[in-house]
Amino acid sequence: MLLQQKMINRYLNTVKKLLFYLFLTSLLVIQIFPIIWLLNFSLLRNGDLFGSHLLKIPIPPQWINYVKAWTQGNIPVYFLNSTIIVFFSVLGTVVVSFMAAYACARLYWKLSGFVFAFILLGMTVPIHTTLLPNFIWFGFFNIINTRTGVIIAYIAFGISFSTLVFSGFLRGIPRAMEESAFIDGAGLAKILFKIIAPMSQTPLVTVSIISFLTNWNEFIMANTFIASERLRTLPFSIINFEGQYSSQYAAQFAVMMLIALPPIVLFGIFNKQIMAGALAGSVKG
Repeated sequence: MLLQQKMINRYLNTVKKLLFYLFLTSLLVIQIFPIIWLLNFSLLRNGDLFGSHLLKIPIPPQWINYVKAWTQGNIPVYFLNSTIIVFFSVLGTVVVSFMAAYACARLYWKLSGFVFAFILLGMTVPIHTTLLPNFIWFGFFNIINTRTGVIIAYIAFGISFSTLVFSGFLRGIPRAMEESAFIDGAGLAKILFKIIAPMSQTPLVTVSIISFLTNWNEFIMANTFIASERLRTLPFSIINFEGQYSSQYAAQFAVMMLIALPPIVLFGIFNKQIMAGALAGSVKG
């Protein structure tokens, strides 16, 4: 009887594991299917895209779509613009949010709680509601149709979440380290960038990658604040294949695949740091 019960329990545990792995596999398929679908459609002919099929084997694969995407989509110029804008916006977001989080989470002053709440309030503001006011202000400061305007907008929208991530991590650092540094004569800047910053590698990577992913694919603000062809970013490549009466959809899918590659690679490399930083911000904050 005891042996039979053990066999039943073992069988039930095996079934539970199989169901759990089946559930995880289903989630994996759901997550990666859009990438598979995008790659599949980017290798088809224009006429093969329409129909009831969900996926279709490209026979032969139309690699010419990627050649068109690279040349006619003006990707080299757009890629350079995206790289410049995203680099400085990520750098600005990391520096500003790190200092803001330190000021609110580690320093003693009366309005720290209010300022922290005010910064987090930015996460509730939709992008669309800020386009017209920002356009007016950017026009006043003469930064419409410049990379500077887009960079400022990206930094402004990235500060709230980034400050939350940093503050959650910083609250877990013992204050004794800073106090001993103060006693040894270290100033605030030295403590911030030579003691606290090296310890904050996990949230630094998290904020950097998330800011990169957000800004790399952003189109609404870039389309609002940039009109010049020489300053446009990668998402504009898709528009180059739209015509008045027809569009080169296969080439558009190829463009989207090329745009998606850098974020996919970065997320694959740094996914552990991203998850660890986000968890630190949610638990300790």
